Amino acid sequence: MAVRRIDVREKVMAKNDEFAVQVRDRLHAHGVPSLNLGSSPGSGKTSLLERTLDALGDNLRIAVVTGDVQTQNDADRLAAHTDRLVQAVVTGGACHMDARQIFTALDEIDLEDTDLMFVENVGNLVCPASWDLGEDAKVVIFSVTEGEDKPLKYPRMFERSDYCVINKTDLLPYLPFDIDRAVAYAREVNPDLRFFFTSALTGDGLEDWYEFLTVFARVERAIRA
Repeated sequence: MAVRRIDVREKVMAKNDEFAVQVRDRLHAHGVPSLNLGSSPGSGKTSLLERTLDALGDNLRIAVVTGDVQTQNDADRLAAHTDRLVQAVVTGGACHMDARQIFTALDEIDLEDTDLMFVENVGNLVCPASWDLGEDAKVVIFSVTEGEDKPLKYPRMFERSDYCVINKTDLLPYLPFDIDRAVAYAREVNPDLRFFFTSALTGDGLEDWYEFLTVFARVERAIRA
C-alpha cells in the first residue's frame, strides 16, 4: 500500500503566517508599531522592560504581551510598572509564542490608545526565532554572562533580528567577556544588526535605548498615518 506523508510543520507554520499577516494588518491599521523581544532565560529581558515602562510610560502609551511557559510571573512584574493592561500568554509548555495568541491578545488592547507594543517572547533562542508574530522588528537580548559565542551557537535568532541588546554590562569587570568579540560574532551572522549596550540594573546605556524606542514609535506611526 502506498504511503502518504503529511508535513505537519509546514501546515502549522503556514497557518501561523496567516495569523501573522492579520496581526500586522491590524496593528498597522491603527498605526501601532511592535517589537518582538527574544532571548535566552535570565538575560534580563523583563528587567529591561520594567525600566522602559518606568522611563517612557508617561510619554509613550505602551502595550505589552508577555509569553511564559507555565506562569504569568513576568506579566505580574510588568503590571506593577504601568496602569495599562499587560496581557499574559501562558504557553503550557510550548517553547515559543505563536501569531494566533498575539491576534487573540489584541482583542483586549485599545489600539487607538497605543503608541508602541512589546511582545516579550518565551525565554528561548531557538524556537521563537522561526515564528513570525506580526511584529515590525525583532530584538534579540543576550547578557554578558552567556558567553561571546551566543550568536554563533544560535544564529537564526540573530539572523532574523534587527536589533541586539547586550545586557548586564555592569558585570563586565567581573567576567571574562570580550564585548568586541561578541559584536564581531553577531555581525558575522548578521552585518545589519544595530547594537545597544545596557545594564537594566544600573541604568547604564538605557538612554540610547529609550531614544531609539521614542524615535521608532514616532517614525513608524508616521509611516502608518
